[in-house]
Amino acid sequence: MPKAAAKPKARALVVDDEPDILDLVRITLARMGLEAQCVGTLKAARQALAGDRFDICLTDMRLPDGDGTALVRHASTRYPEMPVAMMTAYGNMESAVAAMKAGAFDFVSKPLDLRVLRELTTAALRARGRGGEPADESMGPQAKLIGESPQILELRTLIAKLARNQAPVFISGESGTGKELAASLIHQLGPRADQPFVPVNCGAIPADLVESELFGHRKGSFTGASSDKPGLFQAAQGGTLFLDEIADLPLPMQVKLLRAIQEKSVRPVGAAKEVPVNVRIISASHLNLVDAVARGSFRQDLFYRINVIDLHLPPLRERVGDIPVLVAYLLPRIAAESGSPAASLDQDAMAALRDYAFPGNVRELENILERASALCESPELSLADLRLPEPRQMGAPIASRATSAAPLASPPPATESTLADRLDAIEQQLLAEALHACGQDSQSAAERLGLSPRAFHLHMEMTSNVQPPKRP
Repeated sequence: MPKAAAKPKARALVVDDEPDILDLVRITLARMGLEAQCVGTLKAARQALAGDRFDICLTDMRLPDGDGTALVRHASTRYPEMPVAMMTAYGNMESAVAAMKAGAFDFVSKPLDLRVLRELTTAALRARGRGGEPADESMGPQAKLIGESPQILELRTLIAKLARNQAPVFISGESGTGKELAASLIHQLGPRADQPFVPVNCGAIPADLVESELFGHRKGSFTGASSDKPGLFQAAQGGTLFLDEIADLPLPMQVKLLRAIQEKSVRPVGAAKEVPVNVRIISASHLNLVDAVARGSFRQDLFYRINVIDLHLPPLRERVGDIPVLVAYLLPRIAAESGSPAASLDQDAMAALRDYAFPGNVRELENILERASALCESPELSLADLRLPEPRQMGAPIASRATSAAPLASPPPATESTLADRLDAIEQQLLAEALHACGQDSQSAAERLGLSPRAFHLHMEMTSNVQPPKRP
């Protein structure tokens, strides 16, 4: 009986003008079962790509006849299925970020850390393997991204592209647009899909515990540290760490996070040595980070590091055509969770939803339908069952969230005060009314305003003369 043909080895193209580096990479890849072809110039690399097929390309940033980023762009255009990783000088993060924006899969710093090189190569080959799979979105993870609008179709395409590389992604969008869902899809469609996806709400962690939660701690490092505890970076080892509401991180913690991302290692609280970590970073915020950088509340260097690729999620009011599709998806799910028959919407109720501004986006739509389904005894939900806010409350998203239970008083009268003073007065009014509507529960008031608890308390401190309105 004839023997089955041996599976051909994966092939790598290595581009560097230093013979020692080429030998080191070739030997490392050979021990992983890869065959490497080594060249020393940009011209030779292009010729090799034109004449042969490679599963991965590793290229230096600086080559005798050009920039490695040019090779990344060339390969992204001509050979999009082949991951290209960049080897760059230690500490040259600007070049690494530029390469990933050009389409590089990931980067490894020189002098080469062979552990990082092996992990990068393994992830790249996994991405290469997934690249040939048919894009059947009807049964895959992207089916969770409900909608048929042009915005959603474009979003699915972008997510599929982002899943193939390891560049940090920053997801922007209003509260309730599905930022964690988008991050989870990027993870599930990428080479790290079989590794952990660890989401963390940065605004929900007390300021004095952020470092311990993210990096871990050693026994006895502070009061209450009765044993060693790994952090969320270690929990996400090999997978993806999703830092939601990253703008709420304190400035001192932003410095340590920047180092952890750049060095791919963390130092647990109380530890003498750093611990290497291999995670992909995806972050998100409903705030405008450009404005936060301008105000000095967010570090510019961290912003550039996490914002290699920006993914914006559109608000629901900009894709009104998706509302019937979302309703058709959500109502049966709500019914299944409650064990009751699925309800439907009458024409007036559907028309009202299409006209509503949805300051809370898809999350608010789900809450409206869940509340209506729970309170209505009829199989068909009417406009009255939805209990939508009055039309005059459908203006700015924050105002709508703040006043769903307490009518908004008239704006402060125009005076000769500055614009900043008038805006402060409006903010004081919104904070007070949110507290009043939530029975002085600051956490509920923060959620009503679309803020994290930490951001809410910060606003309270900045407008310290806010007092809850007297009850009538």
